[in-house]
Amino acid sequence: MKSLYPITKTFSLKHYGIKNATMHYQLSSEDLQEEIVQKGQGKITKSGALAINTGEFTGRSPLDRFIVKDSITENKVWWGKINIPFDQKAFDVLYDKVTEYLSGKEIFVRDSYACADPEYQLNIRVINEHPWSNMFAYNMFLRPEASELESFSPDWLIVNAPGFMADPEIDGTRQHNFAILNFSKKIALIGGTGYTGEIKKGIFSALNFILPTERNCLPMHCSANEGEDGNTALFFGLSGTGKTTLSTDPKRKLIGDDEHAWTEANTVFNFEGGCYAKVIDLSSEKEPEIYSAIKKGALLENVVVDKNGVVDYTDSSITQNTRVSYPIDYIDNIKVPSKGKTVTNIFFLTADAFGVLPPISKLTKEQASYHFISGYTAKVAGTEAGVTKPLPNFSACFGAPFMPLHPKEYGDMLMEKIENTGAKVWLVNTGWTGGEYGTGSRMKLQYTRAMINAALEGKLDNVSYIVDEHFDLHIPETCPDVPSEILNPRNTWADKEAYDDKAQELVNSFKENFKKFE
Repeated sequence: MKSLYPITKTFSLKHYGIKNATMHYQLSSEDLQEEIVQKGQGKITKSGALAINTGEFTGRSPLDRFIVKDSITENKVWWGKINIPFDQKAFDVLYDKVTEYLSGKEIFVRDSYACADPEYQLNIRVINEHPWSNMFAYNMFLRPEASELESFSPDWLIVNAPGFMADPEIDGTRQHNFAILNFSKKIALIGGTGYTGEIKKGIFSALNFILPTERNCLPMHCSANEGEDGNTALFFGLSGTGKTTLSTDPKRKLIGDDEHAWTEANTVFNFEGGCYAKVIDLSSEKEPEIYSAIKKGALLENVVVDKNGVVDYTDSSITQNTRVSYPIDYIDNIKVPSKGKTVTNIFFLTADAFGVLPPISKLTKEQASYHFISGYTAKVAGTEAGVTKPLPNFSACFGAPFMPLHPKEYGDMLMEKIENTGAKVWLVNTGWTGGEYGTGSRMKLQYTRAMINAALEGKLDNVSYIVDEHFDLHIPETCPDVPSEILNPRNTWADKEAYDDKAQELVNSFKENFKKFE
């Protein structure tokens, strides 16, 4: 057993059905990087970061995510296209096949935990087929001290076998890849896909069930940071809306970039020990904190690297979803531990490719509930096969693929938190202005930051507001360091009638989407 820590604890993989395997336990990031390079599974970039390719899958596969239907989940999970039921007996058979596949192989095992608040800590044991998957787990989960490992007892098990291909006709899967949660056995079983995001999202999905049903605690797909005054801001948003970028602010301490919970005591804690940022079009000028974090120990995924180790962050030939994972302490200005209190501002981020939503608007409590349940952003041409024009994309609670319960349950909890704290809620469009995608331009990051800073500093509390006629949103007429003419999106369109038509089109999409919740 090759190990990072000089600990006396030993255990056998036979307990998990894996026989005659060579186990590497708790390897350091440096040792893992050496293993990956030696095996030809990755290359060192000029910055010192390691670049790997996740293979066939460069993103999650939502239609291949399942939850075992049993006595715990049957009457609580919101079953449907998002939470797809899986048979208990079929799971047991498939688990045995995966562990048989892993038997006799070189296996990488890691003990870690989720939830930065000790009261909610979830101990996790990760069993990986590939060292780079284990390095991802090292970066993304919280890292225990050596003394904690001696008495470590896992609450949940992740078994990750990218090379195992299921047989859909026999195994009950849709295709050869799968990510299955079993709440009775407390196992996340992942196979047929090398995309590392399935590892972290499996535990996120598990916590999104456990925390509200067992701990009366609201799990959230959001980033969070804390100001010098101790006040916390939350940033909800789907991939590509700026959640990681906007919460990584040199003037505020980063609590976390993706997954948090809001407790009964009105504290907020991060689930993770790392960040998982998109790097498409990354530059040191636009996002210096993230750019600087890409160094030795960081794991780049599916980026294009030249023979000199230089990464071309503009190259999306492998995928638009290029990523990097790194330990959270690679960001200079972080909150230690990753906990906050006194939530005063909540931002719902959307990248509106139709160019009709205002860059910032203040929401009433009722609007906050509506937009949280809606979870709107837009897909733009080229991001997915078959997408040739902007399409509305609604994901309830800004994270539907990870939410096992009905969206209303999370929505009701959030509204109760807003009522109890008086937190202000803002809708922020990080998408297009002056026209839709292809005609208009993306909102400048410096303007979005200025608007968020103004909201955080109370500089939008006493300005005049106008009410948008299509969405009934309250738009500030002025904002420090932002040209007033861009605050009302209709003003930025040369063809006002075209704006009205496009805005009404999006309004209709909102209404149609919301019917399923009424």
